[in-house]
Amino acid sequence: MSKDTTTEIDIIRVSSSKIEQIDFDNLTFGSVFTDHMLVCDYRNGAWEKPVIKPYEPFTLDPSAKVFHYGQAIFEGMKAYKTEDDSVWLFRPEENYERLNKSAVRMCMPEVTKEIFIDGLKELLKIEKDWIKKGKGNTLYIRPFMIAIGSGVIAQPSTQYRFCVILSPAKAYYSGEVKVLIADYYSRAANGGIGAAKAAGNYSGQFYPTQLAHNAGFQQIIWTDDATHTKLEECGTMNVFFRINDTLYTAPTSDRILDGVTRKSLIDLAKREGITVDVRPVLVDEIVQAAKDGSLKEIFGAGTAAVVNPIVGFQFKDEYFELPKLEKSMALDLKEKLTNIQYKLAEDTFGWTVEV
Repeated sequence: MSKDTTTEIDIIRVSSSKIEQIDFDNLTFGSVFTDHMLVCDYRNGAWEKPVIKPYEPFTLDPSAKVFHYGQAIFEGMKAYKTEDDSVWLFRPEENYERLNKSAVRMCMPEVTKEIFIDGLKELLKIEKDWIKKGKGNTLYIRPFMIAIGSGVIAQPSTQYRFCVILSPAKAYYSGEVKVLIADYYSRAANGGIGAAKAAGNYSGQFYPTQLAHNAGFQQIIWTDDATHTKLEECGTMNVFFRINDTLYTAPTSDRILDGVTRKSLIDLAKREGITVDVRPVLVDEIVQAAKDGSLKEIFGAGTAAVVNPIVGFQFKDEYFELPKLEKSMALDLKEKLTNIQYKLAEDTFGWTVEV
């Protein structure tokens, strides 16, 4: 290993890279990680100097607060490489701001921009060879923060660890997706932590999603916790509904994550002259639209898949297959958005940031 220091960051490099051992043509999403990671600890009321170091396990006390009280948050981002070898991020400020909103809600310290943005850029410069060219190739970025302070008293930790790990990824495709509309289980509640990217939000979904899998569905469209009449999110993604030629999606709230892909698709659709109606979407109106033929598309939106079309849904005991369209609004928006991300189309919004 070799060590050098910049003004704001220590860098400890691996003695030899494992990159030659990786089959980049056959990657399972989120299972392979690059040589280095960014680590920065919070102690005594302040962030310490961040370190870029070899990717490796770290040791925590068994009484660390993250194990007992779930103080854990994360983000999901991607880096892209163009044909001229430049590396780009997509709206990183949005992820930075959202991580800190999650931190505030979970009673954790906010991360500075120097650690999050500047540290990430430095890490990406070191790991640039892991970012492959070509549309569909990306480097998935997982910033996260956990409580590392020890003690089992039920109160916030005083010590935290912020970390960024990187995982090369291919185009995400999950096959045909059929969904079950929830009428009992909920993803989040009013006044809760649904709008935060808190780890517990996702583990709480696993059991009802497994029940949906057992019934032949790939995902759940979550409904509001009080009445189960409003459609909110699809699995871990925001969800859109196309009725005739209008796109509908639920507004963000205590229960709904402010997705970066979601807001980007809304802006892109408006630029393309598509009517977007952001309002509560009712189960009954989607069922009725499916029955009268005006429901054309449903799709999830998130960092990993960008856009994930849904082929059919079930509510209670009634299943509805969506029409197979010659021209899909969902796939057209996905193409336009990914072209911006890969610098294959003009970024009229100023979303892309060079590393």
